[in-house]
Amino acid sequence: MFRSRSARAAVGAAFAAAVVVPLTGCGDSGGLVSAGATPTANGPTRLWPGQPPASSPAYDFGEADTEVVKGVTAPGGDIRKVDPVAVVRAEIAAHPDVYAASTGPYRGTVRRMADCGPGGDREECPVLEAYYRDLTGDGHDDMVLGFRLLPGNQTAVRMYTFRKGRLVQVLASDDAVIAVELAGRTVIIRSPAAIEGYEYRTQWNWDDEQRAMLLTRDEILRVGASTGPSDGPTPSRSPSASPSRSSSASSPMSSTSSSSFLSSSSFSSSVLPSESP
Repeated sequence: MFRSRSARAAVGAAFAAAVVVPLTGCGDSGGLVSAGATPTANGPTRLWPGQPPASSPAYDFGEADTEVVKGVTAPGGDIRKVDPVAVVRAEIAAHPDVYAASTGPYRGTVRRMADCGPGGDREECPVLEAYYRDLTGDGHDDMVLGFRLLPGNQTAVRMYTFRKGRLVQVLASDDAVIAVELAGRTVIIRSPAAIEGYEYRTQWNWDDEQRAMLLTRDEILRVGASTGPSDGPTPSRSPSASPSRSSSASSPMSSTSSSSFLSSSSFSSSVLPSESP
């Protein structure tokens, strides 16, 4: 039976009174010292136990949706030989409702795609530099690609892998982005929150069962000084729909192997000045 600090002190005093040990030139014996009583562990308390549990989600965000990229191939299935601009053009062609030149919410992206070709202004090309890493664990590189969603301030983050000779999109997230990072086989997306001094972070990991990158963590974290709550209502955060599935914001992780390849300072250029792929 574990004794409390007071009980152990009483036993120690009685023992010291009964036994006298001569000490010469000795300091602390180095014995264990109690840190106090252990707090009682409390398990979670279920609220409204009589309420029937939900059997389906309130909203279908398409977390495990994947999409074959039509018309884009690479010799030998080498994803590094895939043209990122061609991949973005294929997405635009596959989703005219989103990228319609006159009415689509991202019509500005379509207009700027001309700057990605010969004779265009590469500084205005919305397609960002592609990065490569084995994120699915199959021993082959996958591609993480970003492009600006214009005329707004969002960034599309996509991940692609080759499956049976076909290029497949396995992650799609649209959001206002502070930075995108790779840590091991994890994709981390950081996004601003409506609360000053906080940010959203989502963490995406490969799931063998779904054959897709799943959102494994979604949280809001304090990252700086806050002036306190604002007087007005704080806008709620709702995922922004990407062409193939819905998106969210971002999640944390630190790793010596992590690399940040998208940041708010890099959106003015189509080629990022950070670490090379």
